[in-house]
Amino acid sequence: MPTFDIVSEIDRQEVDNALNQARKELVTRFDFKGSAATIEQPGKDKIALSAEDASRLKALHEIVIGKLAKRNVDLRNVDHGTPAVSSVGHARQELTIKQGIEGTRAKEIITAIKAQGFKVQSSLQGEEIRVNGKKRDDLQAVISFLRGKDFGVSLAYKNFRD
Repeated sequence: MPTFDIVSEIDRQEVDNALNQARKELVTRFDFKGSAATIEQPGKDKIALSAEDASRLKALHEIVIGKLAKRNVDLRNVDHGTPAVSSVGHARQELTIKQGIEGTRAKEIITAIKAQGFKVQSSLQGEEIRVNGKKRDDLQAVISFLRGKDFGVSLAYKNFRD
């Protein structure tokens, strides 16, 4: 019985490469000369931005998002935290990289597949969805249907087996 998995993953190496490029641009940009703006990665799924004021933080945020987009990191999986500006003027913002399909999104995807009337069964397994059916064409129809819809996260299809 043919099966495949629906996952939502971000390539961590591409995120690291994008952050390294953003750090290099931060050093060479004229408007950041002599500033204490930093791009840090405290955890493997967290990016911490800090700058002297809100306008520099916004420019730093645009640099990081631009580099992530150029490295083909899907921005739907990046959660933008609210910028925190202290009374002294320092500004901080945290970006979170989301991995996996959360429960409510997974249920939404499963109900969308069932609502279309495909002759497949889909089940939630951890942070991925396993879809199996009798015919390979049914599974390919499900993939093309899901590519046409936007569920708010990037979807990838792997482990396609006959």
